[in-house]
Amino acid sequence: MTGSVIETPPFGPVDLYLLGLPGELPDPDALSALTELAGSGLLRLLDLLLISRSAAGETTIVEAAEVPGGFEIGAAGLGAAGLIGNEDVDGLAALIPDGTAALLVAVELVYQRDLAEKTAASGAELLAYERIPAPVVNALLDSFVAERGN
Repeated sequence: MTGSVIETPPFGPVDLYLLGLPGELPDPDALSALTELAGSGLLRLLDLLLISRSAAGETTIVEAAEVPGGFEIGAAGLGAAGLIGNEDVDGLAALIPDGTAALLVAVELVYQRDLAEKTAASGAELLAYERIPAPVVNALLDSFVAERGN
């Protein structure tokens, strides 16, 4: 009897988060939620960049290992350092206001890898995926409550 072995992919879907910071340097607390979730096993931090825009609009990119301000995340702590590409940076850096900075973080939600693996093993395929931002969901639910008068 021969069986087929389904190889587990090393990664599932990857999300990019652009976390705007109030100044040009991050506060160590800026990543605390992500590092706590990574510690719990719910997500994996794959890559991280600090992108700063000067008041004149010049962009500076700093790799995770070189981020100042008390961050303890080096390349060894990331699951795929270097994953974020120039195209990602170019497309997202324009969203950062002049005189501020942002952390561009690539994360893998671990349950999505498991879901993708089991979906593929069943012969099914994901036909569409859309994320609705939390502020949109919460505003919509608030409007439902207001319409009902509760």
